[in-house]
Amino acid sequence: MQFEKGSKLYSYKVEKEGGEDIIYFNYQGSVYPPSLAMYPEVMDRTVDALIENPNVSRIIFVKDKNYNYDFRETSYLLEIASLYVYFLKQEEILSHEKLVSLNESFFAKRYNDLFSFLYLLKKDPISSYFELKRILIDAKIFFQRLNGESKIDQGNYIHFLEKIFNLIEKTKIIQDSIPYLENYRKGNREIYTKLFQPDIIPNFTFTRLVSDFPLDSEMVDQYEVSVDDFDISNVTILRKKNESKLFYHLSPPESLLTEDENYLMNLARGVLIEHQPKAEEFTDVTRTRKVFFNVSKDLIRDLAQSKGIKLSYLSLMKLATILVRHTIGFGLIEILLHDENLQDVSLNAPISQTPVYVRHNEYDECSTNILPSREDSDSWAAKFRMISGRPLDEANPILDTQLEIDKLRARIAIIQNPLSPDGLAYSIRRHRENPWTLPLFIQNKMLNPLGAGLLSFLIDGARTLLIAGTRSSGKTSLLGSLMLEINSNSRIITIEDSLELPVESLRNLNYNILRMKVRSALLKSGAEVSADDGIRTSLRLGDSALIVGEVRSTEAKALYEAMRVGALANVVAGTIHGASPYGVFDRVVNDLGVPATSFKATDIIAVANPIKSADGLHSWRRLLEISEVKKHWKEDPVRERGFSDLMKYSVEKDELEASDSLINGESDVIKDLASKVKGWAGNWDAVYDNILLRSKIKNEIVKISESTGKKEILEAGFNMLANHQFHKISDEVIKEVGLPVSEKVFPRWQKWLNEEFKKWKE
Repeated sequence: MQFEKGSKLYSYKVEKEGGEDIIYFNYQGSVYPPSLAMYPEVMDRTVDALIENPNVSRIIFVKDKNYNYDFRETSYLLEIASLYVYFLKQEEILSHEKLVSLNESFFAKRYNDLFSFLYLLKKDPISSYFELKRILIDAKIFFQRLNGESKIDQGNYIHFLEKIFNLIEKTKIIQDSIPYLENYRKGNREIYTKLFQPDIIPNFTFTRLVSDFPLDSEMVDQYEVSVDDFDISNVTILRKKNESKLFYHLSPPESLLTEDENYLMNLARGVLIEHQPKAEEFTDVTRTRKVFFNVSKDLIRDLAQSKGIKLSYLSLMKLATILVRHTIGFGLIEILLHDENLQDVSLNAPISQTPVYVRHNEYDECSTNILPSREDSDSWAAKFRMISGRPLDEANPILDTQLEIDKLRARIAIIQNPLSPDGLAYSIRRHRENPWTLPLFIQNKMLNPLGAGLLSFLIDGARTLLIAGTRSSGKTSLLGSLMLEINSNSRIITIEDSLELPVESLRNLNYNILRMKVRSALLKSGAEVSADDGIRTSLRLGDSALIVGEVRSTEAKALYEAMRVGALANVVAGTIHGASPYGVFDRVVNDLGVPATSFKATDIIAVANPIKSADGLHSWRRLLEISEVKKHWKEDPVRERGFSDLMKYSVEKDELEASDSLINGESDVIKDLASKVKGWAGNWDAVYDNILLRSKIKNEIVKISESTGKKEILEAGFNMLANHQFHKISDEVIKEVGLPVSEKVFPRWQKWLNEEFKKWKE
């Protein structure tokens, strides 16, 4: 909200936003800040405005910054405004008939006393409370000296004062002041600083940020979120009294700008907002932002010079970054997405009245000090429509899309009316800037080294694989890590409706990868190709591994066509919602209509799900089982024992354990794989040795990282090098002894690792 140039000082407007009435006061040009706590005249004007507008639920003072007072603080003054009107108009406490009954000589003093009380009520309710208390005490003392009709009159007056006093004493502002009243001195406004603490918002953004820590909270953790050297935010995790949900307090650089910096930002935003990118420019978000960053930098530099404001280089870069973030970007949401500790960000409707919620890797669900505005949420929705090229309106109230800014990647789900009757709501899934790898999952205990070795073996063996689990179980992240296990000599085709797989990262690692974007299962029609047509098309694009982001709908039939056609040549893998192998069968066959016999094209089902602590307050992602789908059954894989666990999660050990079927070589899938490899056919010891070899290699990377503190060797780049070297050394050993035996491959690979790690340290 901006007041037009020339608007009268202290004038106000009431705007309806997100289902609430907000009153805006113009304090631009005021010689003092618009503080309800410090200045009685500010409180007096505000109560006068609330008398005329009793439905207001929030107060915002517009100056160089916006000073926002929430519903709790506004309700203090609404009650005072209501009481003032009641005293003056309904009770008519200054009227002659209310002040005297028998002795006319008492009128003047009583009138002056209550006029003094009313005068203070709007600008200093606490002082007016003490003033009325004094008046009542004096009246009772005076009562003792009277007799006859004068005493009766004074008694009536005391009864009248007590009625008024009881009303003022019961107000919320007086009740909440009681802990601070012991040493109160008349006119001292320090108490109000405890009751009125505004959220101070820069004028270049509409999103509210509560700067103060919650009352009765204790610090649990604190860390920095660094986007650049000049763009660093502080995060404080707090525990509030009597609440199990922790509090995520963000303090970004925009909340710490100087008055000169805020002034420049307001000027620059007014210029830049008139030059918003066109829809076609949003198809390349990263490039558009770079262009606007350079424009912002030049604009701020020119404005600073013209206004005689000195800016350092770092300040200039900081202001340009913030300006882009709050004009063509996504505001404080971007900072949240840069926090590697966060998994999900939720903006619930009605957005302007609900804080942002985040899911933290360590602290689970947290509320935050961020309250987005309707203006910002509408602006973001328009940008996501342009980025996706998909509609979002009453006829199409659901939008699934993605956000990619440099390395920042997130999946965005938006709903609006009529599906969300309270307006826009967002669910944002943050993706790791770099792909997950199997060593990273080992370090985070999602799976153990043996589980990683088995999955690597199965991917190399070109099996068909479904990763099942609930939402937020890590399905897509695990699928992305398995893509890194595909030999880089192979071609990969990915099919997704929302682009979540780490295609760009693999492309940067020189993988031969083609990404296909298909129509969302939630859309019945549109310009995009359907998922099932996309899968069938992939079969005509040459020999490739096929990775399906998520099996949701009719594309399941096409996927199983691909599995039957491609399983013997390349990996076919995807994710699906399901809590067990039978849950996957039930969904694929009964929900998605794939024939039961076709389901047998699935070789492996890996189930990932969060596990919870006994107190229910914590959860951790774990791979719970790796099962094979046997081929002998005809109708019901459970009744006919069509599922066989290769590995199963042990609660006591908090890790996967190998089953007897895996240890004793009873896996049909692995035996089938081995039957096509020279030296492995009928030689289970050699096959199992290779699984253990891969396990040792993955674990060795984790051990080196933990012992040296070099986390970067767990990442995708080093993982690809390590896999390439493993295949190269294995090939050399095969030429020497006929099989890639662990006792020869591992020492050579370990030697390479040590030499390569020395280069990384240098």
